[in-house]
Amino acid sequence: MRLYGYSRSSAAFRVRIALNLKGLSYEDALIHLRRGDQRQPPFLGVNPQGLVPALEIDGQTLIQSLPIIEYLDETHPEPPFLPRDAAGRARVRALAAVVACDIHPVNNLRVLRYLSRPLGHDQAAIETWYNHWIAAGFEALEGLLSTSRDTGTFCHGDAPGLADITLVPQVVNAERYGLDMSPYPTVSRIYQACSKLDAFAAAHPRRQPDYEE
Repeated sequence: MRLYGYSRSSAAFRVRIALNLKGLSYEDALIHLRRGDQRQPPFLGVNPQGLVPALEIDGQTLIQSLPIIEYLDETHPEPPFLPRDAAGRARVRALAAVVACDIHPVNNLRVLRYLSRPLGHDQAAIETWYNHWIAAGFEALEGLLSTSRDTGTFCHGDAPGLADITLVPQVVNAERYGLDMSPYPTVSRIYQACSKLDAFAAAHPRRQPDYEE
């Protein structure tokens, strides 16, 4: 099993957590996004989209973090990432989508570079942009999590799942950009619970071989 990723990629971070929770070993194939490795022919041959993560497993290459994580859950059912009931699965997928579909796409590296280089925004403006969209998403998540009886130690119940796997990398990004997390006590509590687990801690960007400040 080979994971193409980058230490500071939120999407690759999610897959590292998932692999760790499932107890699956893998080989790192490091793609340095800031140097442009993702645009080079060798990696485009792996993923023509030029994005990480990509996971080579079972004789095929999978792309996009959420489908990869659900593949791992279907092929390695324990521990499960999704509830058994349809309503619970819909809730967990929705919580994950707030991050993966609403926050992350407007804050990833290629968007930030476009704001900087062609559009000429300075670092202060980019940080304002970045935190605005995280705050908007976290406000929604806080409301969804704090008012639901389905929220437990983790986003859904008392075992980590898909929503937690997606949430934690986004909180790490928020910390890196200095976002005030005090308005989101439930999000912060769940993040702290996840951070105590080895599977999450070992997947942290700082623990990866290609990590740079």
